[in-house]
Amino acid sequence: MEKNKVGLKPFFSLILSTKIPKTALFVGLTASILTTLAGLVVPLLTKNLVDGFSVSSLSVPIMIGIGAAFIFQAIINGVSIYLLSYVGQKVVANLRNRMWGKLIRLPVSHFDKESSGETVSRVVNDTGIVRELISDHFPQFITGIISIIGAVTILLIMDWKMTLIMLISVPITVGIMIPLGTKMAKISRGLQDETAVFTGHIQQTLSEIRLMKASNAEQNEEAKGLSGIGKLLGFGLKEARITALIAPLMYMVVMIVIVMIIGYGGMRVANGTMSTGELVAFLLYLFQIIFPITSFAMFFTQLQKAKGATERIIDILELPLEEGQEGLGVDITNKPIRVVDVSFAYEEGESVLEKVSFEAQPGEMIAFAGPSGGGKTTMFGLLERFYEPTAGEIRIGDTPIMELSMASWRSQIGYVSQESAMMAGTIRENLCYGLIDGENISDEQLWEVAEMAYADEFIKTFSKGLDTEVGERGVKLSGGQRQRIAIARAFLRDPKILMMDEATASLDSQSEGVVQDALTRLMEGRTTFVIAHRLSTIVDADKIIFIENGQVTGSGTHQELTQSHALYREFAEQQLA
Repeated sequence: MEKNKVGLKPFFSLILSTKIPKTALFVGLTASILTTLAGLVVPLLTKNLVDGFSVSSLSVPIMIGIGAAFIFQAIINGVSIYLLSYVGQKVVANLRNRMWGKLIRLPVSHFDKESSGETVSRVVNDTGIVRELISDHFPQFITGIISIIGAVTILLIMDWKMTLIMLISVPITVGIMIPLGTKMAKISRGLQDETAVFTGHIQQTLSEIRLMKASNAEQNEEAKGLSGIGKLLGFGLKEARITALIAPLMYMVVMIVIVMIIGYGGMRVANGTMSTGELVAFLLYLFQIIFPITSFAMFFTQLQKAKGATERIIDILELPLEEGQEGLGVDITNKPIRVVDVSFAYEEGESVLEKVSFEAQPGEMIAFAGPSGGGKTTMFGLLERFYEPTAGEIRIGDTPIMELSMASWRSQIGYVSQESAMMAGTIRENLCYGLIDGENISDEQLWEVAEMAYADEFIKTFSKGLDTEVGERGVKLSGGQRQRIAIARAFLRDPKILMMDEATASLDSQSEGVVQDALTRLMEGRTTFVIAHRLSTIVDADKIIFIENGQVTGSGTHQELTQSHALYREFAEQQLA
């Protein structure tokens, strides 16, 4: 199936799966229909008013009837607009709920391949297109059909000859609208795709604003941005050109029909075969037929856009979830971790790890050393279950970790990285991040873990203390401060397994000493895995796993590897001399 030719069935299936508020939809559509019917009464009342018009014989009941019809129409129309907007908002909220719930449960490998900005555009923009169709264009389409059927029926009863003349405009209008609407839909789909790409580029640039400025890349990014804006402008101008064709053509068709009706109707009025009121009613009904037909073009254009958006939404909703959403809840305290013949490749045929095996006893410190690109970080990703091995398995005790629920496994792991990832928000929110009972954690507990991580002193220097805003990705804190917050967070989680990606590698000597003391305190009694960029941090490790080109080429203590492993000995001589 081609990307731009998605059928209506997936669209309707998706909408129906969102638990549409049926009562609101029914009442809203009913109110919209009543509004249309009230509008159909007005020309008939106007006809009677015009035909019997004189100052002395003004019909108070007819005038009251016209006024009542207008008031009724206005009130019911307001109710209809609100309820149908409510339906559209609920549908799009349900869609976004499902998409967001899906996205945060997708495996890390999905986000390795997809631009986060494009994904954001799908959640925000594509669902917005569906909402517009449901709230705005669909009701107009339904009421337009009712208005046309009602108006044509009344006119055929009033005067079928005049009605046939008027209906000449219908095939002309349809002939204009269909090709232009199809063209507009194609342009709109291109605009959606380009908007997603542009959103992705902007998000990436702004999220790495410091890298951009440090690299003097303003001109390059400006050029890329201007290119994207230019493409969006191109699509916008194409839409404008079609709109510029539609509006004058429709105006011309409407005016020709009006002139024909007035001319022919005027002759009929002159020879007495039609009353003036009937002519006025004809003109009013003409507008109730022409205007809905012109709105149909926008409806079908929006429908095409919604079909394209639906395809992208369904693509996300049908992605496989991260494995391990269901599984065992196991306490891993005092259980060894065994890695047995584990192999892994990000892309088929490009192996990153080959038959890696080792064992970590409870409370041991296991360090990974070796050249950059050897597979140390990938091994961490497998232990964290960001990825699943392509061969072999990892066990906790005698249980493969694949059999544990993801929530159970990760809740017992503490991770401290070089970057010390932080969320925008307060220090308190970052300390409690991800904890189910985070809101119930007392200040005393938070200050206790902050003290254990040597973070309490600098937090107290802030006027707002634990409620200090850290900025996006923690930019308002220094590297050492972010690391100590991350360590305090790990203390609060009380993990059974600790994973550290050389947490002091990017710190100055003063911060490094404080952070290293905090890490030493955190490691006590926990099984710890460390990625070592500097051998000085792992000389006391219980076991060092040396990985080269995805394979374990050495394993043992610092002293053992210094004697038995040539490359490790070379590393040690360079760094520890």
